[in-house]
Formats: sequence, structure tokens, C-alpha cells
Amino acid sequence: MSRPPASQPIWARPEPGSRKPRFSREQIAAAALAIADTEGFEAVSIRRVAAELGAGTMSLYRYISAKADLVALMDDAIMGESLIPDGQLPADWREALAMIARSTRDTLLRHPWAVQALQGRGAAAQDGPFGPNGLRHFEQSLAAVATAPLDTAAKLDLLAIIDDYVFGHVMRAGEQQARAASTDPGHAAAITGYVQDQISTGQFPHLSKLARDPAAQAIADPGQLDQRFERGLQTLLDGAAAH
Repeated sequence: MSRPPASQPIWARPEPGSRKPRFSREQIAAAALAIADTEGFEAVSIRRVAAELGAGTMSLYRYISAKADLVALMDDAIMGESLIPDGQLPADWREALAMIARSTRDTLLRHPWAVQALQGRGAAAQDGPFGPNGLRHFEQSLAAVATAPLDTAAKLDLLAIIDDYVFGHVMRAGEQQARAASTDPGHAAAITGYVQDQISTGQFPHLSKLARDPAAQAIADPGQLDQRFERGLQTLLDGAAAH
């Protein structure tokens, strides 16, 4: 059984030529996402996905040639989840960008491992952003800013800044959720005690004042994530409109 050529991105290769392939790329991606969501991205492998689908490992090589292909399918599936349904994108550019940002955020929060696993250092070598859903997502973003009173460079800057904001927010949300889910209360208590001891030295007057401010407690509440996201997003859009 021959593998598909690895020199081309998976999107440039035809799917298996039989009339009725046993698995679609969507099914393979869905199985991989389910594993990552429940067991972590590190658990995803061609062998593990094949087992999830009830197939032999070698049979899956009819569809993908390496784990990079599998990651590309996962990335593109996530992009597909974040797409705004046809006909629902608002005409107002600010409302449209806000809707896309919220949808992207909600999608990434459903897959909290994805920001670090699919972005960052290894992203340049991945084909995911160039998949059909990745291209649709970029097309939708360009449609959203089409009527914005900005030149092309400023529109692209705005899209990149909003992406940076969304990814950063999701990473921070993931950190807060991980701390809240910690099963070692003793460690959390030790950290709190250490910080309090440091503040009591008088070397951190601003931290000391902040620790006594009720507003700081409200900001630290994980339940405030949605409101903070909206405040930051609107501030970005206000700045773009003023600029």
C-alpha cells in the first residue's frame, strides 16, 4: 500500500480514489480532536487515531502520510468550527470583527490545548492555516474589514492585532482554569503564603495597595473572563476606528 506523497501539502493531494473511502478527512480530524480534548495533544498519533476509528495503523496511511498531515487536518477542523455561518456576518465592520473574534475565542476555549500546540514555534511548518477552512476564515475576516475606513496595510494590521488578542486571552484563560482545577490545595496555599510574606516586607508598595483593593479581587475572578474579553475587544475596535 503506497503512501500519499509528503512533498505536497495534504490539501493539494486527492483523497483516496475508491468510490466510497472508508473514512473522510473530517472523520479523521474529529477523532484526533476528541483524543486531544480528553487526553491532551501529546496523546494524538496516527496509531491512536486509527484505533479510535477501528482501523489498522497502516490503513490510515492511505489518507495521510505523516503526523504533520494529521495536525493540519485538526487545525483546519478548528478553523471550520470558528467560521460564521453564511449570511450571518454583520454589514458593520466593527460588529463583524467582534463576531469573528468571539467565535474564534469560543472555539479555542473548547480546545484549550490548541493555541500552544498549533500556534507558535511550529506553526510555520504546518499546513493547517492553508486548508480550505483556514482560507475561508481569512476570506471571512477580509470581508469583515472590507468597509472599514482603513487602507490595506491597516486592515491587515488590525486583523493580526485581534488574532494576537484572542490567542493571548485564551492562553490566560487556560492558565486560570488550570489553577482553579488544581488538585493540590497545599501548593496553592504555599504560594499564597509566600506572596503575602513578600508583600509584608514593604518592598512592594503597589502590590500591597492592590491586595487591599476589592476591585482587584473582582478582576481576578475567573467568572469575569467574558466581561474582560469584551472590554478589551471593544477597546481595540475603538482604537482602530479613532485611528
